[in-house]
Amino acid sequence: MEINEFKAITEGLLFAVGDEGITKHQLAKILELDDKTVDHIINELKYDYDHVERGITIMQSQDVFHLTTKPEHSLYFQRLIESPHTSKLSQAALETLAIIAYQQPITRTEIEEIRGVKSDRPVQTLLSRSLVEEVGRKEGVGRPIMFGTSKEFLTYFGLKTIEELPPLPDEVNESDVEEEADLFFERFKELEKE
Repeated sequence: MEINEFKAITEGLLFAVGDEGITKHQLAKILELDDKTVDHIINELKYDYDHVERGITIMQSQDVFHLTTKPEHSLYFQRLIESPHTSKLSQAALETLAIIAYQQPITRTEIEEIRGVKSDRPVQTLLSRSLVEEVGRKEGVGRPIMFGTSKEFLTYFGLKTIEELPPLPDEVNESDVEEEADLFFERFKELEKE
């Protein structure tokens, strides 16, 4: 089989695995190739996506490879999200998203303690937009659901890992969280103006 055929198969595998992604080891096993050849195939695909006007790229998060949309096209994805079929995120949803991003994993009750108001609806909105997801259950009474940001969140903001978020000040209070949320989501407003 030629390298181009392996590239096509690899691209199909990356598409098929979706959000889960696939490791180099898994690719090597499936393609029956050595790691060095798999590296070469991945690098060629990355080159193709970076140098040809394509709408997708390969993102590596730790040891896992994913197909994802290009961050430089995020304006258009935002327009899709904000199209008449979907509404813009409310201030409550933006605040809730910032809290989850910086405090994850976090329960709904903990979010409400920080915001000072009920947060059922903002959390539901973020779940429906796939910006956050359930990441487990907290030990203790009732085993409440814990939330964290999703891969879609990282893709939307052009982040490889959650560690790329700007750091919060050492002492965090409610006004700090709101200020950080405003800075963090300033990107939404800038994209709207373009």
